Amino acid sequence: MEKNFIQQLFNAHQNSESIPSPQQVCEWLNGLLNILFPELAEVKYQSTRQLELEYQSLRLELFSILDTINNRLPGAPQFIENAFMERLPDIRASLLEDAEAILTFDPAATSLAEVIRSYPGFFALAVYRFAHTFHQAGVPLIPRILTEYAHGKTGIDIHPGAQIGRRFCIDHGTGVVIGETVVIGDDVKVYQGVTLGALSVKKDLLRVKRHPTIEDNVVIYAGATILGGNTVIGHDSIIGGNVWLVKSVEPHSRIYYQSQPKVLVGTSN
Repeated sequence: MEKNFIQQLFNAHQNSESIPSPQQVCEWLNGLLNILFPELAEVKYQSTRQLELEYQSLRLELFSILDTINNRLPGAPQFIENAFMERLPDIRASLLEDAEAILTFDPAATSLAEVIRSYPGFFALAVYRFAHTFHQAGVPLIPRILTEYAHGKTGIDIHPGAQIGRRFCIDHGTGVVIGETVVIGDDVKVYQGVTLGALSVKKDLLRVKRHPTIEDNVVIYAGATILGGNTVIGHDSIIGGNVWLVKSVEPHSRIYYQSQPKVLVGTSN
């Protein structure tokens, strides 16, 4: 019995697909964050040459990671590596906008350095923006390894397939869930415990938009749940805490629960 079981395990190992090492991927991620944001780095570079060597080392590490799944990539590992690294200036600029938005929205934030160094919302969003770039390129496995690493560190679960606009702010963050087909506009702010999810989890809906659309300048307060691929939250709306929504609301709406009695109330300007 035991020998048969050992043989089954051996066969499973022999037939298993090549998978990038999560440890290698996460170490590469942290190295990338350190080079992009000096607020996160433990050491300061003493020369441009020293920084360039680290940058090139990260490029080689990314190629090595991609090469482990070469047969599943939509293109050559070197092509995907080059395309990702070329996107880095834009990704960094977008993340600096995110950090500025958090600093602007959160009265407790005292500096940009504090946001970048210590805010879980910024970390989760940074990892998401890297993962989303890989996801857009058709790279398997790596995007989810990245976002699940951030999920474990922050309690914020963002699917790499979600589309998130500029200057996104996650305040506190714990328990935030953003599904695969969510579309979020610019200048949106969400608080802890917000779920942007699907009404159905049927596998045959894999290629269907299952998650809501949040337009520009929307604020979603703690504990709100918004579900469904046809649900659109109009721009400049405020969704109150603990609201449950499965239908669209017009722009400039205010949706909240009254305490006595507990009924859903909506207003539009």
